[in-house]
Amino acid sequence: MSDTKILGLREQKKRETRQEISDQATRLFIRRGFEQTTIAEIAEAARVAKKTVTNYFPRKEDLAFDHHEQFVAALAGIVAGRRPGESALAALRRVFLEAAERHDPLLGFTRDGFGRMITESPTLVGRLRELLEQREEALARELATETGDRGPVPRVVAAQLAAPYRVLLGQIMELTLEGVDDARIAEIVAAAAREVFRLMEPSLGSYAVR
Repeated sequence: MSDTKILGLREQKKRETRQEISDQATRLFIRRGFEQTTIAEIAEAARVAKKTVTNYFPRKEDLAFDHHEQFVAALAGIVAGRRPGESALAALRRVFLEAAERHDPLLGFTRDGFGRMITESPTLVGRLRELLEQREEALARELATETGDRGPVPRVVAAQLAAPYRVLLGQIMELTLEGVDDARIAEIVAAAAREVFRLMEPSLGSYAVR
């Protein structure tokens, strides 16, 4: 077997181990609560050592938010990958509506008690707040790079552009906890997003057009 194939199998095994740890942790968090679940219990459920858990997830919170890097980079990535002639605002509006239609978890759609797990844990609520701030900061850096503006404007604009995603994520989670089905939630937040982005158009519609 070639060295390349061996390395590929090792990486696959690492990904599988990481996913199993995350899945078992989420299952325990939902059933018992985040604060009440220990790393030792997660390790036992995943059939790995405690050190293996902490090697993959240095912060306990990241066992719940295992896709946090993707979440933080999402808005900056949308802007960086926008279409020719498309503004940052237009790209974020388009992608939000597409994500709502497919009930994207990164937008806030959750199932099987995941949303309740977060809202019932002060630690996870705090971590989500941190991730939202980091996502906004990443968007601000992207806007500053594209516009060449090192002043406060990209940061102010990023705060405004990120606001619909942040506020509507909260609404999606609230409606989920109320038992509203995903299809109806998508209709509600899509209508709200269209109105919010429409109101933002006069001031930001021409900002950072590719």
